[in-house]
Amino acid sequence: MSAAKRISVSNIERAAREIDPVFIHSPQFVNEPLNDVLGCELTLKLETMNPIRSFKGRGADFFFRENREMVTSRQVVCATAGNFGQAVAYAAARNGVKPIVYCATNANPLKVERMKRLGADVRQAGENFDASKEAAKEYCAQHGAYFVEDGRDVAISEGAGSIAVELMNGQAFDSIVVPLGNGALISGVATWIKHVQPSVRVIGVSSRGADAMEASWKSNSVIERPSVDTIADGIAVRTPVPEALADMRGVVDDVVLVDESSILTAMRTLFVTSGIVGEPAGVAGIAALLEHASLRRGRVATIVCGSNLTDDQMKRWLFP
Repeated sequence: MSAAKRISVSNIERAAREIDPVFIHSPQFVNEPLNDVLGCELTLKLETMNPIRSFKGRGADFFFRENREMVTSRQVVCATAGNFGQAVAYAAARNGVKPIVYCATNANPLKVERMKRLGADVRQAGENFDASKEAAKEYCAQHGAYFVEDGRDVAISEGAGSIAVELMNGQAFDSIVVPLGNGALISGVATWIKHVQPSVRVIGVSSRGADAMEASWKSNSVIERPSVDTIADGIAVRTPVPEALADMRGVVDDVVLVDESSILTAMRTLFVTSGIVGEPAGVAGIAALLEHASLRRGRVATIVCGSNLTDDQMKRWLFP
């Protein structure tokens, strides 16, 4: 099924009006010192100034709004690298629901603690995201719980698409560069962009150490990798979600890969030029602009989509 049929433009527009105000109307601006480094005119859409420091609150909030009856009558379970779990926990708490969140035993401790503080029943299982995801699905199969999945549940993509409603309001761009994880962000954003300004090129960005989404999109088939190797846990996809790949078809123009060194440089450059802390996945768009000169043409925008770093990560990655 195509993205136009699965992801609703009218739902994206409605999400932009209805989502919890703490997640919408995020800052967007041009920062000249950053542009000087990159050599292009870049608009930043900053999705870190909210209670969970991530864009994922938009999709989770809209999912709970669209499924209010189900989520209040059935146990809700998810798996996460950290930010999605925070989003689910935050939205669930506002609906009087205590979700079960599965994550890996080595998940970011800051994100784990935050999920617990938000009221989630956090269960760490497996050495990576995919192992925790399988544990979550097994629990749902045994207990009849609902597994809410980033990239599969369409309301999550529609909620994420509200970012593009704000970004494109009165603006004209040549390209939008978007971090590519499970696909909800880019699918929702691209669907709206192609609706209002079809000429804009939408470019996804994955890590070379986690290239399953890039390989799958380019081959038009689901390609799994045996493992991932990247510091960018938010885009460290080993097994793509088929629905998300289908949603990308026809609205995403290209997917590029970036090295770990580019991600680290992007984090430091963003911090030095703009005073903004971005986590590795959150700055993937800037990393792509640093690494791929062909993307630095015309008016460009990117989404800084997460800023959850531990003290140790900040010391190692921002102040080496």
